[in-house]
Amino acid sequence: MIDWDEISKAKSTDELRDIKLWLFQENIRLENEKRELALSQEKFVNERVRLRQELDELNRKTLLERKRLKEENIFFEKKMAILQDGFKHLDEDRRSLEQQKKALAAEKLSVAKQEWHGQASEEAIRLLFRGTNNALTLRKRYRDLVKIFHPDNLCGDEELVQMINREYLRRKGD
Repeated sequence: MIDWDEISKAKSTDELRDIKLWLFQENIRLENEKRELALSQEKFVNERVRLRQELDELNRKTLLERKRLKEENIFFEKKMAILQDGFKHLDEDRRSLEQQKKALAAEKLSVAKQEWHGQASEEAIRLLFRGTNNALTLRKRYRDLVKIFHPDNLCGDEELVQMINREYLRRKGD
């Protein structure tokens, strides 16, 4: 800071000239500092603008990335829902197919039994008792046939056992 009292107290022109020189130098130094400060301020403002632009760019990229991730997540959830729905339908189809297999197997068994019963006429039953000339062989054949075709057995059949019983009673009565 300039002390004007000291300048006014100057006793000689030399002192006044020295003070003027000092004031001039100080004025130049202050002007240089102002320019440097202005340049620094301009650099600071430019740097601030650049950093603001970088920050805005990063924020924009972050927002775009978040939006992309959100869309990918929604897309993934839709794909997962489609897969889960597909697996659900596959499971339903598998169960339906198993039921159809069971129904088809039962139908085939039923048809086979009907065909076999149709073929197992009285003549077929008589063939089962062929060669039973006396009561002992008749009873033995009857027991063997009932053991084989009894309904409690794996291959048993109630209708066939009834036909065997009728044939046994018919031959026993003879």
